[in-house]
Amino acid sequence: MEELKRLNKFISETGYCSRREADKLIEEGRVTINGVVPEMGTKVSQDDEVRINGKLITEKRGKNIYLAFNKPVGIECTTNPEVKNNIVDFINYPTRIFPIGRLDKASEGLIFMTDDGDIVNKILRARNNHEKEYVVTVNKPITDRFIQRMSNGVPILDTITRKCKVEQISKYIFRIVLTQGLNRQIRRMCEFLSYEVTALKRIRIINISLDVPVGRYRELTPAEIKELNKLIEPSSKTEEASLPKPEVKRPFNSSSRPKPNNSGNNRNRDNFRKRK
Repeated sequence: MEELKRLNKFISETGYCSRREADKLIEEGRVTINGVVPEMGTKVSQDDEVRINGKLITEKRGKNIYLAFNKPVGIECTTNPEVKNNIVDFINYPTRIFPIGRLDKASEGLIFMTDDGDIVNKILRARNNHEKEYVVTVNKPITDRFIQRMSNGVPILDTITRKCKVEQISKYIFRIVLTQGLNRQIRRMCEFLSYEVTALKRIRIINISLDVPVGRYRELTPAEIKELNKLIEPSSKTEEASLPKPEVKRPFNSSSRPKPNNSGNNRNRDNFRKRK
C-alpha cells in the first residue's frame, strides 16, 4: 500500500522549511498539489507533484544538516529573503537551511540551523522542558531581590513565567537558564522588575554550548547529534505537546549540565560553580 504523508511533514522533510512554516505557506495558498491548492491536513504520496510558489520540491536525499551558529546582533532570524539582514542570507550556506526557533535581532549567541523539520518540532514544543542558557547584562546593579524574583517567576504576557535557574555573575551581569520560550521573555521579565537589558547572549541549547566566534558557524559532531537526539527522544511531536505541564522542582546541579566553552568567561564560570 502506498505511503501517504501529511503535506506539512512532506515539505519539512524536503528541507524547505519547518512544519510550522509549511503550515503558513499552505494557509497562504502558496502550495499546490498537482496544480490544485490543497486544504490543511491534506496527505500526499511520492507520485504527487508538490510546488511552492510554482517551484517544484522533491524529497530530500542524503544526510541532514545541523549547524551551531553564533548569531550577531542585528541579524533577523527569518528565512524571508525580503527581510534585510536575514539569517539565511548572512550565513549563505550552499543548500537550503532554516533556524530552529528565534533569537531577537538585538540579541546574539547560539542558534541551530538545519534542514531537518522533525527536530524543529521536537525542540520547539514548550512542554519538552529543553534548557536554554543565557548571559545577560542589565543597566543597573543586580540585587538579591532581583535574582529571587527572576528565579521564582514573573507575570508577563498574561502568564507567570516558569521557575528558572538564575545566578549573579557580576554587578551588572547574570546567568539564566530557561525551559520555555515566550516572546522576548528575558527582556520582558527584566522590564517588569524595572531593569533594562543592554546585552543578551545565548550560550547553550540543551547539550550544545557556544564555542565559535560571532558570525561563524560549525557543524554539530556525530557525538553531539547522537546525544541531542537521545535527549529529545521522549519529546512529543504532537500538538498536545504544546499544552502546559505541571512544574516539577529539580535542584540546580551545575556540575551535571554542559559547561559553556566561551573564551573570556572562565573566571565567571569558576565563581558560578564555587557558589554551588
